Amino acid sequence: MGAGAQPLTGPQNPYSEAAAETMWSGADLPADATLGPTGRPLRLVPDPRPLGEHGEAQIIAMCNQKGGVGKTTSTINLGAALAEYGRRVLLVDLDPQGALSAGLGVAHHDLEFTVHNLLIGSKIGIDDVLMHTRVDGMDLLPSNIDLSAAEIQLVNEVGREQSLGRALRSIRNNYDYVLIDCQPSLGLLTVNALACSDGVIIPMECEYFSLRGLALLNDTVEKVRDRLNPRLSLYGIVVTMFDARLLHSRQVMARVVEVFGDLVYDSAISRTVRFPDASVAGEPITTWAPKSGGAEQYRAMAREVIFRTGR
Repeated sequence: MGAGAQPLTGPQNPYSEAAAETMWSGADLPADATLGPTGRPLRLVPDPRPLGEHGEAQIIAMCNQKGGVGKTTSTINLGAALAEYGRRVLLVDLDPQGALSAGLGVAHHDLEFTVHNLLIGSKIGIDDVLMHTRVDGMDLLPSNIDLSAAEIQLVNEVGREQSLGRALRSIRNNYDYVLIDCQPSLGLLTVNALACSDGVIIPMECEYFSLRGLALLNDTVEKVRDRLNPRLSLYGIVVTMFDARLLHSRQVMARVVEVFGDLVYDSAISRTVRFPDASVAGEPITTWAPKSGGAEQYRAMAREVIFRTGR
């Protein structure tokens, strides 16, 4: 991060407040405590209780302007893990590359209706775009290359930053979580995601150059909060492609924790060939390799997300 960069913060951090009484201090740390990837003692977050009813959804933007950091992988697998815990989840593919849709086995190039139709205010209803996935309780609003035209088409529209929020308004009560897979840029589509979200989760590759980009993302989040969405909060940073065997990975993790503290999820995601294999199969890793380490890491992350968001 730059010398003058300020840490990403939110108007509140419910995770820190809720966990304050149970968090280890250095003096209280038992000799046999198990340390997690963050270097902190692992905090056991219990399996969440079933919900009696669903909605109003927490809308979460999975956002990082740097490409290749695991946004799409995290969106798919976090969504599937949340669904395993009985939460109803909607995934929104807001990237013209359509990687989220392809990663769920959707032939996105052949789709007649996509998120693009919803953003530009066509007469197509959201039910015409909505798709069920192979995961029970998890639905999808797919995308393809048509979405690349949306920023140009919306540029002269009044309230263009709220287009996605208007599209999601009618179905928000049908879900517990809406996860938006943002494109790797900070353009109008990403601003739309931030403008309608309750919080942001930042997947961050465990390498030095990923640290440098957080300052620019911080600036965008702060501007959206000040001008468009005062409820927008940072829900956390999830470190991806972590390899505890590498000194560089451990150093980057230590620096992230030093700057952002409890905003860093305990559930770091390791680098493994099973993630691209699952994507080729068109499934989340939780169903393709349910007993793998990657599947368990995303289940642990889902428990943290539920705990942080009070769901």
